[in-house]
Amino acid sequence: MQPSKRIDIVSVKLVKESSMLYKNRLIHSPQDCYELFKEFLGEVDREYFVVMCLDVKNQPTNITVAHIGSLNISIVHPREVMKTAILSNAASIICCHPHPSGDPTPSQEDIAVTKRLVEAGLVVGVDMLDHIVLGEESYVSMKESGYFEKE
Repeated sequence: MQPSKRIDIVSVKLVKESSMLYKNRLIHSPQDCYELFKEFLGEVDREYFVVMCLDVKNQPTNITVAHIGSLNISIVHPREVMKTAILSNAASIICCHPHPSGDPTPSQEDIAVTKRLVEAGLVVGVDMLDHIVLGEESYVSMKESGYFEKE
């Protein structure tokens, strides 16, 4: 007979670390996302993969850093991106990451991870609205640029 196994009883919750005011209230365009993400991130010297959760009215409810990468790479797993969205009861998400090089052109890895996130969102019921790649003074909306299509 095997010895008994102790099972931990846990709870899972989000913890608010701070907040910021967003005057526009709603996200209407990739430009709105760009401005909000730039304000949140400021000047960074490496790739931060950031997730914005939105409610059914496209109002941002929270922003989280899902992953901090190196100077030129960030390894992002859908599990880490969707975790906050699920805990937040988000209707949708918009992802963002800066290219420290200043060139917002999406890489092949950016395109691949975006497709995986769209697919994961379909499975868990969280709509991925866009993935914004920040450059020095510009951005690329992967949705507007046709890099991914929702089913």
